[in-house]
Amino acid sequence: MSLVSRRNFVKGGLAAGALANVGAFSLEAQGAKATDWVTLGKSGVKVTRLAFGTGTFNGRVQRDLGQEGFNRLVRHAYDRGLRFFETAESYPDMHRMLGVALQGIPRENYRLMTKMTTDEGPGVDPVARIAALLKQANTDYFDIVLLHVQEGPSWPTDSRPWQEGILEAERKQMAIAHGASVHGLPALRQVPKDEWLQIGMIRMNHTGVRMDGADAREHVLGDVAEVVEHVKQTRQENKGVISMKLVGEGTFTSHEDRQKSMRFAFHHAGVQCVTVGYKSPAEVDEAIDNVNLALA
Repeated sequence: MSLVSRRNFVKGGLAAGALANVGAFSLEAQGAKATDWVTLGKSGVKVTRLAFGTGTFNGRVQRDLGQEGFNRLVRHAYDRGLRFFETAESYPDMHRMLGVALQGIPRENYRLMTKMTTDEGPGVDPVARIAALLKQANTDYFDIVLLHVQEGPSWPTDSRPWQEGILEAERKQMAIAHGASVHGLPALRQVPKDEWLQIGMIRMNHTGVRMDGADAREHVLGDVAEVVEHVKQTRQENKGVISMKLVGEGTFTSHEDRQKSMRFAFHHAGVQCVTVGYKSPAEVDEAIDNVNLALA
């Protein structure tokens, strides 16, 4: 399907999607699977419930596999039904490696998300930056572009030039949907009410490890109850929620904890999609099983 056709399909489905989201917290968990397609709120973009992340320790774990090993891992995930792949500008070389790994797969068969770094000074052209990332990833468009690691209560105002740049990229058919990845409760509190944001990427697990607290520091346990509250508020505003840190950035060495984290995310917090970074096919298989079990 062409990008233009996909855009028309997405727009046509928004009204139906809004109705389908009524009662979504209870309905989407009945008979659901990790590889099901879910609609990320008013963005209209559909992704698989479990995503393939490439940012374990800023991508070091994935890069250490080498291109051939990474290719095999990506293809294993694809063969198991994962169709949502995500990376970030701050993960060195991962756009290129992911583009190589996905080469030959029809573009309409998967979704691709990037996260843009916004800490450079004035004069940076966001559209040119997106164009450069597209070239690295060997694709014509991103399904989702996020502002990466937004911190503090004023990020919606501070990032306005980047927001406008992403909207311009969408007009140029370089991207379909947009949002932000936030760190720290002061930043997270802005997500539900922000008018520009369509999709929020929010850290989530049952223990608070690597989650949002009073500031963005990751070595302090986050406030799980408040994070869950904002996730639910975001969903009520018909915005998409993608969660990360489901295995506490590798700190959950217990299989039981990894299962509890998935169940907590979907059943208690009501997230729509989770992303996990992998280093082996066995980890992909376990994550699929854990999501399926959480939704059973």
